[in-house]
Amino acid sequence: MADEMVRRAQAFINAAYDGKLGIGHLPENGETGWKTMFALTRALQYELGIATLSDTFGPTTLSTLQTKYPILNASTVPSANFARIIQSALYCKGYDGGEIDGRYNSRVIASILKLKQNMGVDFAYPGSDLVPKVFKGLLNMDAYTTVNGGSNTIRGVQQWLNGNYVHRRDFFIIPADGHHSRDVAKSMLFAVQYELGMADGTANGVFGPGTQAGLKNHPVASGDSNTWVRLFSAGMVLNQRPTAFTGTFTSALASAVSDFQAFVKLPVNGRGDFSTWASLLVSHGDQSRKGAACDGVTRITPERAATLKAEGITYIGRYLTNPTGGKPYEKEIQEGELATIAANGLRCFPIYQTYGRDASDFSYIAGRTAGQAAINAALDHGFKPGTRIFFAVDFDALLEDIVNNVLPHFKGIQDAIADDGNRFQIGAYGPRNVCTRVAEAGHSTASFVSDMSSGFSGNFGYPLPADWAYDQIVTRTVGTGAGSIEIDVNIASGRDTGQGTFNTPRTAKPDTRLDPSVTTAMMTDVGKYMESLGYPNSGGTRSYQHWKCFQTTVLDHDQVITELSNRHKMRKALIQTTAYWEMRHIDPADEAAWATVIAAFNTTGKYIRDTSTGIAKQRAVTLIGAWNHGLTKGYVTGRPILDVGRDEDKYNIWKKAYDDQAFALTSVAVIHMWDIDGKPGGDDNSPAIGPPRLNFNDREIYEVLRRYQGPPVEPALGEAKKRMGLYYIMEKYNSISRNV
Repeated sequence: MADEMVRRAQAFINAAYDGKLGIGHLPENGETGWKTMFALTRALQYELGIATLSDTFGPTTLSTLQTKYPILNASTVPSANFARIIQSALYCKGYDGGEIDGRYNSRVIASILKLKQNMGVDFAYPGSDLVPKVFKGLLNMDAYTTVNGGSNTIRGVQQWLNGNYVHRRDFFIIPADGHHSRDVAKSMLFAVQYELGMADGTANGVFGPGTQAGLKNHPVASGDSNTWVRLFSAGMVLNQRPTAFTGTFTSALASAVSDFQAFVKLPVNGRGDFSTWASLLVSHGDQSRKGAACDGVTRITPERAATLKAEGITYIGRYLTNPTGGKPYEKEIQEGELATIAANGLRCFPIYQTYGRDASDFSYIAGRTAGQAAINAALDHGFKPGTRIFFAVDFDALLEDIVNNVLPHFKGIQDAIADDGNRFQIGAYGPRNVCTRVAEAGHSTASFVSDMSSGFSGNFGYPLPADWAYDQIVTRTVGTGAGSIEIDVNIASGRDTGQGTFNTPRTAKPDTRLDPSVTTAMMTDVGKYMESLGYPNSGGTRSYQHWKCFQTTVLDHDQVITELSNRHKMRKALIQTTAYWEMRHIDPADEAAWATVIAAFNTTGKYIRDTSTGIAKQRAVTLIGAWNHGLTKGYVTGRPILDVGRDEDKYNIWKKAYDDQAFALTSVAVIHMWDIDGKPGGDDNSPAIGPPRLNFNDREIYEVLRRYQGPPVEPALGEAKKRMGLYYIMEKYNSISRNV
């Protein structure tokens, strides 16, 4: 909402510092935001005589301000513009700054007093003087009153921390908005270190060996009354436990501690021992704990199973796929491994992860793809219906990443699982904030929390999700000799118990004709997926509706596609996906172009334009390149080598793809074989994928689908991601058919 005084502050910056701050013209929209705060910070640096201006109120700005103007008031403000910066900043923070007239007047004084009171530093910095650390807190977007339903109890903790420790060198004023955050969590660690007697420069806000050793000597329990109890109760409050912020360890606090210990699976004693301190202060808690669960990227052998049992581990997390096929080579569940797990009385919970290292890897489309791919892989390995699959978000997702990418991704997973009949449950693997928000959106039923990544912004300052099933705390190597194995140790809550018995794994059998019992469901699922991408089953601007494309490219030529699959050792789904996708994208402009090409050749004998043609939208140059390559390699026989420079050769093969659907589908397989070999002589410099296999990994499938469309640039890159989702739906029903 626009504020007139904020607009006047923006106008002041533009008028007084035009061309001086290293930034463009500031929008005069009356809306407070980081751009305005950054501009005010640069204006302050300019007034301080700092040569290199930046958006950051960093050590140079602070030290210069402390040296030149350790106290700012009506007598010490060096210039009218300096005062206007203070007045403008006050308005941007929601306080009265006077008339932005360059005067440190009574209205400014009253606002500085109120600001320090709200921060909780009014006793540390009495009076109306503006001191450097308060100035630093004035020039950011932190709030010092409760906002967005903030807790008054948490705000009390924040104000207490500010007031108690603001005089320490490395402690800066934190928000007092009633919400836990990364900055608040770090301030708690600083406070603990200061109370342990660490000097400035030694205290660093990190839960290191010195801090841990010190805390082991400061347990708190019923009857204690001191600063350590206050810090401990602060930790309880910040972890959203229902207790007061207090300096006395009451019976009510002891009861709340017992509840917390039971929740995080610590020994329940109602005392503030080291393990409880650790669980309150850092996401991974006490890393010396043993857990009943683990996860890892190494095959479980009988010897390793014995090691894990000796460690007290029952539940083992293993990956459904290895998306690249590369190192670590045993990341995917290996042949016979689940039988070994079951034979040793252990249980397995499956994890699905493709790349997942960046927000760009997450979207609704990618989620639909991941959901169906995980279903296929779970069935291949022998997981039974009812199993919960944990889908990974293995990066430090910020709030905007969660809202814009992760939540739509899990909605896509949920839709894919629902379309499959909800045979499997959905779990979320990731930082605390990711897991909590996915669960709150209704997209998951349990969380596998990557708490070992304690520095993640989504872990630091967030409580353990209420639905946590596994809590990943440390990497550890256990066992010796053949039983040695590196694992991530997980605490188990009991909300998920994995699976202890498994169906017989499905082997990589050759494809067969589609079983008649699956075709209706297959057509329905393909239609739903395409609708999710914005392609209606009927109507729209495309030439062919869903039913016609499916009938033509999947059902009518099922025998041809099956033979091609068996001959070339490639999955039918690769051929079906490409052919369906291309036919679904034919539009009237394509058909008009085809008519023009045919008419021109019939009239002049010239092939005037190499437009894509037929149900699989193939160009003459591509067809000639692929077929010539196939003839040379022995993939195909019975056709002459064609000359890409001859109009007649180009037109004839183009026209055959236009007239003959079986030829067009055969050409899809031939083009895929060319693409797999690196498309020598073609328009793609990508390396060869390797010999065709029935068990291509995700990366290889993606590359085959992408190369059909074109070189590794847009739109081929993005379109191939959409084709991946279609591929896994096609593969689902082919898999059912070959395993009947």
